Amino acid sequence: MKILLIEDEKALSDSILAYLREEGHTCELATNFLQAGQKALIYEYDCVLVDITLPDGNGLDIIAQLKKNRSEAGIIILSAKNALDDKITGLDMGADDYLTKPFHLSELNSRIKSVIRRRNFKGNTLLSFEEISLIPDEMKVSVNQKPVVLTKKEYDLLLFFISNTNRVVTKESIAEHLWGDHMDATDSFDFIYSHIKNLRKKLMEKGADDYIQTVYGMGYKFGKK
Repeated sequence: MKILLIEDEKALSDSILAYLREEGHTCELATNFLQAGQKALIYEYDCVLVDITLPDGNGLDIIAQLKKNRSEAGIIILSAKNALDDKITGLDMGADDYLTKPFHLSELNSRIKSVIRRRNFKGNTLLSFEEISLIPDEMKVSVNQKPVVLTKKEYDLLLFFISNTNRVVTKESIAEHLWGDHMDATDSFDFIYSHIKNLRKKLMEKGADDYIQTVYGMGYKFGKK
């Protein structure tokens, strides 16, 4: 999953980023209000972790911006112990959850997974598309109940496709989602083709139909032809 962390405390942000990346998430960091606003406006995320108290602004305004832009990202507030009013305000504005500092990183990861399940997968712990099944919390994939061994990027790519079934997704959006926001400046997205080729081969070897369609000049679409 692609996550934006908005947090100005370096020690805390370093530990959160290290933990979430170890868990397999693609993470971006904004350390102030201006940077957070720019990233929230330009890029798409599965989940945004918002520290309310920022050195140059209020995290509640970031939540307002996300909602104004109709972002589909889940939002989790990271708040200080005495910020009850801010937490209530944030939830009323559309935030999905909050955690009071200090918190355990394992709990944060569980909250992220829960928010994403509710928002993207209607709370389901098992995702299915035709003969393909995924268990997101365990990163397991099967075709006709036969396990498929995928690399981390291949798994993330399949999950991204299934989350966007029947939608055209650009190479740029795939690159940003799997490798981070800096990928929007790359000169070539040819490396994506290799991952798609390998993913398609592994799924079809287990008996899946080919659901990955190339939309020339635009990107790819996952769905029945």
